[in-house]
Amino acid sequence: MDLAELGDRIYRTAHLTGEFVLRSGVTTDHYFDKYSFEGDPVLLDAIAEAMAPLVPADIEVLAGLEMGGIPVVTALGRHTGLPCAFVRKKAKPYGTRRLAEGADIAGRRVLVVEDVVTSGGQIVLSTTDLRALGADIREALCVIDREQGGPESLAAADLTLISLLTASALTPQI
Repeated sequence: MDLAELGDRIYRTAHLTGEFVLRSGVTTDHYFDKYSFEGDPVLLDAIAEAMAPLVPADIEVLAGLEMGGIPVVTALGRHTGLPCAFVRKKAKPYGTRRLAEGADIAGRRVLVVEDVVTSGGQIVLSTTDLRALGADIREALCVIDREQGGPESLAAADLTLISLLTASALTPQI
């Protein structure tokens, strides 16, 4: 499936209209329901296959952010062979008490993986926490960049956003 076909399939599967409040606090009349494409194993696999060539060559660990980045990073790991870390918003006070479960991130080149990026706020917060744990993070990879300030927010945190698709590429009318 080429990128245009993939984008069309994501749009048909996940695009909703109505009134939605985004994590950034912005209200919008269109929304990409990431769980719709993440819950479709065939579509998620095609997304991961298309994302695999975008992973920088020196990456050692893929880090999926809770919650939407987890299925994406798991599928992407299958296509790249790279180990995965699953990053919580906050470490739980029981069990391992780790912020990042799965693969070890300390001293390793880590790529943060997210599903849909609006302002990039959670990526910046999680990257700060992961860097404090010793991860070397320079980029984040997402399925859809909503083109609402994410790349600029990430650049301010010394991160480059790599996106498979943008909102305008998916929906030229937006």
